[in-house]
Amino acid sequence: MDYELALHESPQPRLDPSERPTRLLHVMLRVRNLARSMDFYIGALGLRMLRRQDYPSGRFTLVFLGYGEEAAHTVLELTHNWDQDEPYELGTGYGHIALAVNDVHAACGELAEAGVKITRPPGPMKHSDTLMAFIEDPDGYRIELIGCS
Repeated sequence: MDYELALHESPQPRLDPSERPTRLLHVMLRVRNLARSMDFYIGALGLRMLRRQDYPSGRFTLVFLGYGEEAAHTVLELTHNWDQDEPYELGTGYGHIALAVNDVHAACGELAEAGVKITRPPGPMKHSDTLMAFIEDPDGYRIELIGCS
């Protein structure tokens, strides 16, 4: 089957300019063990806890983590459903979260020493010189580390 690449005019936005989203607020991950996940994201990756909300009647907790204040930066929301015993199905739609690091090799070395699972050691991205690596959080979510220096 042959395919042709063509440029098409962008469709008109469906929302009025005054009502369009203006930035990405957060990405949410469901986690089984909140303490273990917070240790990973705060202890290993250096995010800060920005806020925590417990919902006893709903039996869940939300924790928001970030490298900067929520008002100006995209943050990570960890959702812990208190009664979840089985691992979550990650599915085939989830790809990864990407984080910028100054030195991919040094970051992977430190993370490996801390017991973090390195799923792809540092190396160039296919078809590019960009240096990258992949790690996994305690629930199996993939995180890409990209060299930014």
